[in-house]
Amino acid sequence: MTIKRISSGGEYEAKVGYCRAVVAGGFVHVAGTVGQGDDVVAQCCSALEIIGKALAEAGAGFADAVRVTYYLPDRAEFASCWPLLSAAFGDNPPVATMLECALIDPKYRIEIELTALLPA
Repeated sequence: MTIKRISSGGEYEAKVGYCRAVVAGGFVHVAGTVGQGDDVVAQCCSALEIIGKALAEAGAGFADAVRVTYYLPDRAEFASCWPLLSAAFGDNPPVATMLECALIDPKYRIEIELTALLPA
């Protein structure tokens, strides 16, 4: 099986020892991704852009997503992200889970992890 690793050059990739995405076994596994911005909506938008770039480099898109997990330090902030998420996934929503937990840095308000099926 061929494995392709995709890096976004994010600061934690080298510090922690991971890459943004791995293409293997017909799937694209995108690591938990945080975004930049002053609030949860800006960070969600930024994270989706980063994930979208990784998916595109792998040859996939949001329509190919099969699973997504959202991590937030405050679950009350999640609803404000719903319009962005609905727009990103459109008529092809993946299964989803939202967890309330601490993130690697308190400045981060959302982290998104995603798995997509490579198009045939």
